[in-house]
Amino acid sequence: MQGFGVHTSMWTMNWDRAGAERTIEGALHYKMDFIEIALLNAPAVDAPHTRALLDKTGMRAVCSLGLPERNWASVNPEGAVAHLKEAIDVTAAMGAEALSGVTFGGIGQRTGVPPTMEEYDNIARALGEAAKYAKEKGIAFGIEPVNRYENHLINTGAQAKWMIEKVGADNIFIHLDTYHMNIEEKGAGNGILDARDHLRYIHLSESDRGTPGEGTCDWDEVYATLAAIGFKGGLAMESFINMPPEVAYGLAVWRPVADSFEEVMEKGLPFLRNKARQYRLI
Repeated sequence: MQGFGVHTSMWTMNWDRAGAERTIEGALHYKMDFIEIALLNAPAVDAPHTRALLDKTGMRAVCSLGLPERNWASVNPEGAVAHLKEAIDVTAAMGAEALSGVTFGGIGQRTGVPPTMEEYDNIARALGEAAKYAKEKGIAFGIEPVNRYENHLINTGAQAKWMIEKVGADNIFIHLDTYHMNIEEKGAGNGILDARDHLRYIHLSESDRGTPGEGTCDWDEVYATLAAIGFKGGLAMESFINMPPEVAYGLAVWRPVADSFEEVMEKGLPFLRNKARQYRLI
């Protein structure tokens, strides 16, 4: 997971054959090193078709997801493990390198009270089993802290580090996201420093999930801290343009976050790439 990539939501959130073909063609046009495929419905994915496209084009891929309510790890660890194993199988079959995201729970999951140790124990058990299975399949396995409005369980880099140490697996990595960090961390740099021992992937997303460079994220702080820790992982632009209703609901996206796809790709993408070059991250 190295280089500069893009979340496939820029083209589609439905990873069917048509969506895969359109996305990979678009990512090649913009000279991306990899794509991040949203596995909203892993069983429906035509994995051999995607693998053939990736092999033919030389495009690399990672996958991400959030658990559905019926399989939230804090209350149904067995269901979470089964769901994650199925997603890991599809990830491996496609030839992707990693599965990450809100692998510990769901987007929009909140109890209304602080997390309990019982919830964390259930999550640790599920993540431990999933990490072991991912290792057997040769797939990297990550967890992404998200903000308090989307999930009440793991919101910061320090919490993700604590969970990894609680699990005790040696193959779980931290996947940060600048949108969530802008809400939760006491400075993006501190979040990166807290996660540094396990940090291998980061979403580059603006404070409103729109066009990078036009919000309040402190991009110089983000990139300078990544450079200072010698970050060698994946840098993935994430901006939500094409949201199905169920995903928009979980993310609380009620209005357009950018004027157009072209605005994000023609203005936001060069902005992020130039910053990465400035700080010698690519």
